[in-house]
Amino acid sequence: MAELSLITPIEYLKGVGPQKADVLKKELQVFTIGDLLTQYPFRYIDRTEFHKIRKLHPDMMAAQVLGRLVSLQLVGEKRTKRLVGSFKDETGSMELVWFQSIPWLQKSLKVGSAYIIYGKPSEFNGQLSITHPEMDLYNPQVKQAGNMSLQPVYSSTEKLKKFNLDTKGIQRLQQTALETVFRSIDETIPQEILAKHQLISRQQALASIHFPSNQKELNQAIKRIKFEELFFIQLKLLNNKQLNTQKFRGQRFNKVGEKFNTFFNERLPFPLTGAQKRVIKEIRIDTNTGAQMNRLVQGDVGSGKTVVALMSMLLAVDNGFQACMMAPTEILATQHYHGLKQLVGDDLVSIKLLTGSTGTKERRLIHQALEDGSLDILIGTHALIEDKVQFKNLGFVVIDEQHRFGVEQRAKLWRKNVIPPHMLVMTATPIPRTLAMTMYGDLDISVIDELPAGRKPIKTVHFFESSRLRMFGFMREEIAKGRQVYLVYPLIKESEKLDLIYLEAGLENLQREFPLPQYKISIVHGKMPVKDKDFEMQRFVKHETQIMVATTVIEVGVNVPNASVMVIENSERFGLSQLHQLRGRVGRGAEQSFCILMSGNKLSKEGRLRLDTMVRTNDGFEIAEVDLELRGPGDISGTQQSGVLDLKMANLATDQALLTDCRNTVIAIFKEDPMLQSEKNYLLRSFLARKSDGIAWDKIS
Repeated sequence: MAELSLITPIEYLKGVGPQKADVLKKELQVFTIGDLLTQYPFRYIDRTEFHKIRKLHPDMMAAQVLGRLVSLQLVGEKRTKRLVGSFKDETGSMELVWFQSIPWLQKSLKVGSAYIIYGKPSEFNGQLSITHPEMDLYNPQVKQAGNMSLQPVYSSTEKLKKFNLDTKGIQRLQQTALETVFRSIDETIPQEILAKHQLISRQQALASIHFPSNQKELNQAIKRIKFEELFFIQLKLLNNKQLNTQKFRGQRFNKVGEKFNTFFNERLPFPLTGAQKRVIKEIRIDTNTGAQMNRLVQGDVGSGKTVVALMSMLLAVDNGFQACMMAPTEILATQHYHGLKQLVGDDLVSIKLLTGSTGTKERRLIHQALEDGSLDILIGTHALIEDKVQFKNLGFVVIDEQHRFGVEQRAKLWRKNVIPPHMLVMTATPIPRTLAMTMYGDLDISVIDELPAGRKPIKTVHFFESSRLRMFGFMREEIAKGRQVYLVYPLIKESEKLDLIYLEAGLENLQREFPLPQYKISIVHGKMPVKDKDFEMQRFVKHETQIMVATTVIEVGVNVPNASVMVIENSERFGLSQLHQLRGRVGRGAEQSFCILMSGNKLSKEGRLRLDTMVRTNDGFEIAEVDLELRGPGDISGTQQSGVLDLKMANLATDQALLTDCRNTVIAIFKEDPMLQSEKNYLLRSFLARKSDGIAWDKIS
């Protein structure tokens, strides 16, 4: 029989077979024996300690009891149907209760036999019980795997349990898997690195993570597995970055021409901040190296990223290239378009807007102008990616609000020219340093970290429901000064009907407090047709209405310098980065702006931490770090990036030091041996060779 290895399909493992294999694939995405071994336990429990029934109490996290199952009976009808067992030891008796898999349990449980049970005790009407306990027939002869004081607990699901794959069942499979393939587990990290970082072998790590003999061994296994995950992410990213600079030539922008200079000297409405100058200089250097630029510019809302993008595009135009700028929504693209037109005036460069609602005639003219090169800068939405859109000579691409574009969409833009254009990705969502190192490790990162002169930081306060009248009073004062107010309601994904009810109830209340004709209100919500939305937005922009009531559609973009108050209803329902984005909608003018966070009187611990963080700081990066700790990395980066972050054990929020360590290790390896030619880097070379097929998405920023 052929030897089994990590890549053997899971159905060939002894004790699995086709049916169990099917459910393992569906429920846990386990396709091979290797996949099974990376289903790590999520905690470990001490199975050496037994409790007597009399000593059990509902405050215990879990308890293990040795006793006898004395009876089993079905109780209740339909929804309340359950199986109840009576379980005794010499000190007393308790109930065991099951709501699921009843027919199977009736067949397999033996009344009169001794069992070891494990579960969380609870009390109901003075009677102790454990619901869905783990049951093992007591057999003193059987030797258990691993250390009984550190028994692994695996995540399972109801479907898996029907196939006997509860945490115990999975543990048995892990034991078989390790016995079967232990010898064929190959090392993936070069010996020198293992020695330098005092890491154990991969074989040992996989054995110890499932069946540790003691705490020290478990800690070593965890360290090794975390290191491996972070190390290979960095290896992939930094290798891509290195390939980009070697393989992909970029256009050379070797002069700063008259358009750039005219704009800088005559049209700039306000002096550039130090941070803006620094970033423009970085872009200027990058575009003159002959390699393709991939740069991510992060800057808080209102830090002046648009001007940086515009000046970079003018640099491209001066060097005989075209530029384009992509935004995630039509409203934003239109706003960029008007903003840029206003900045450059009519005679400096030609700028056009292309979105889903551009008419056919206008579209034809734009396509024509792009192909004959008379159009310098094109602003648009996803419409720019369509194959029909052909440039004569695209040299510079700006992508606004990174998260909303999938990697594939960027790839299409990247193919619009023989020599790939320079890429500038802008985001107002600050990305914590660790995440930037992993998600965008192959991009160069610039940060615009100062606000333009004359901007005052926004004051943020948190009011409970009981202070609603104070909030209304404050709105009246600001409106009396001629200012405008945003009022935002959260979207509750589960029910759009509910959202509108909340919105409508809030509106009625508002209209009573702010009656016509003195006060006018605009309303924008997700269910409105695009033209109605734009109409309402425009009324607010033109100051025909003083209050804008909206669901979160205004999160990205809209620029109304006169709006100085942002009221966020049910603010505890928003994530931190969303709150920060919404707050950035005000404070666009020179006046003092305010953000008022309204919340219910009951707050969860996390909810309170989010609101306290908002009140405490305006610094997007600090907020992003707290957000990362609260939410974990998955949500922040958006699903498009999920392929990069294959982390099962490492945690970007808590393992920052280890991540930096891995990154520096990889940088040192590439510095010494860029092509990984030397014998000692053979493992790394073969890892990269396995990973690269054709044009991979990760080549594209």
